[in-house]
Amino acid sequence: MAITPQAEDIIEKACRTCYLSFHRYNPPSSTEELIKKVIRKRHYSVLEHAYATFRIKGASRVFTHEMVRHRLMSPSQESQRYVEYGKTKEFEYVIPPTVEITSFRNEFEKIALKLKDFYEEMVKAGIPKEDARYILPNAAVSEIVVSANFRELRHIFEVRCVPRAHWEIREICLEMLKIMKKEAPLVFWDFKIEEKNRIAYREEETDAGDD
Repeated sequence: MAITPQAEDIIEKACRTCYLSFHRYNPPSSTEELIKKVIRKRHYSVLEHAYATFRIKGASRVFTHEMVRHRLMSPSQESQRYVEYGKTKEFEYVIPPTVEITSFRNEFEKIALKLKDFYEEMVKAGIPKEDARYILPNAAVSEIVVSANFRELRHIFEVRCVPRAHWEIREICLEMLKIMKKEAPLVFWDFKIEEKNRIAYREEETDAGDD
């Protein structure tokens, strides 16, 4: 994971450039007060000047297909056109928890490995990797690197850390949120994580009115 150096200082300077009235009529006493104030008022554009990059391993193609729908985020994903499972990369797959605890697990693994074997057979027979990959399951693990500005990350956490979000993207986004709360606490201060329920939500109401 990488983050814009001095991210919160950059955001503070953007805030003071845009909203001179904040310190002319009711001056915030600190960087923390200023950033929290613009977040409460939904003045999110200033958050776009800082960004974070995550390298995510061990997730399925189901997860990556969902994650890349965030169009203001920049993804770079492992290519199945060039990666050859069984040769340049070990074939791994994700088993959903609801499957793992049932009698379907063994059959799930058996079929996943059978598909991998068939993939390898086709490649050895001269079928291009980009065509042989069609048989691979969504469960196949795929590495991805994503970069997003802080405004987009807040949006991602708001929609992907809630109970209705799919379990895998929710779990990964919760871990990303933990990192952001540690690395940029002034920007992600209003997100509360419930470890027991494995969800997160914003604690504080916003104020869309003018100062």
